[in-house]
Amino acid sequence: MSESKQMRIKRFAANPAGRDFAVGDIHGYFTRLQGALHENRFNPEVDRLFSVGDLIDRGPECRAALDWLDKPWFHPVCGNHDDYVVHFDTCDVDSWIYNGGFWFTELSLPEQKKFAAKFAELPVAIEVETAQGLVGIVHADCPFPSWEQLRKELESPESNKRLMQVQNRCMWSRSRLDQWEMQGVEGLRALIVGHTPIRKPVRLGNVIHIDTGGWKPDLGYFTLLNLETLEAGS
Repeated sequence: MSESKQMRIKRFAANPAGRDFAVGDIHGYFTRLQGALHENRFNPEVDRLFSVGDLIDRGPECRAALDWLDKPWFHPVCGNHDDYVVHFDTCDVDSWIYNGGFWFTELSLPEQKKFAAKFAELPVAIEVETAQGLVGIVHADCPFPSWEQLRKELESPESNKRLMQVQNRCMWSRSRLDQWEMQGVEGLRALIVGHTPIRKPVRLGNVIHIDTGGWKPDLGYFTLLNLETLEAGS
């Protein structure tokens, strides 16, 4: 894995000692997530947890996100809600508050800057080697037919308008689910995404949607997808 802090894509070698899981949007429900990890006998000594992002907003434990980001086995990408934090001084605050961001307004300015600095380190995409092939993770979708094309765009040395558009689509797009697009993403065994809450995991081509609403108080649950088997809770 690269240790560079502002890389837009992070790479992880295969995990020879334990299991790798991906989890859907968390939205400030870390205690509930910990319960799901316990049910799946997650071992922080050898297992790793990859997150599709949206660590904060809506839930009661948003401040706990910083503690989780310090866990050596927890690896999230940046979701659209996390991106609000990064750009808290320039984003559409009214829209953010409407979508669960009021907690952030209650923080002191030094606390807000601390969150923004930490969240700015989150990559847009993660790729994980498995024995069965490469697995990609973004918050919402890959806007290209191939992972290689997304990789090249994210590794562009220039921060330009096109790059911002690519990153925004990675964090915001719902078109694949809306259009029930089955084409998939070349160059990956599977792409894991969240962003759009669904009742149970949905696979479209090789793209697996896993935001099963673990952040919803009564209706949802956290899906932990094993990256080796691509099955839930195994």
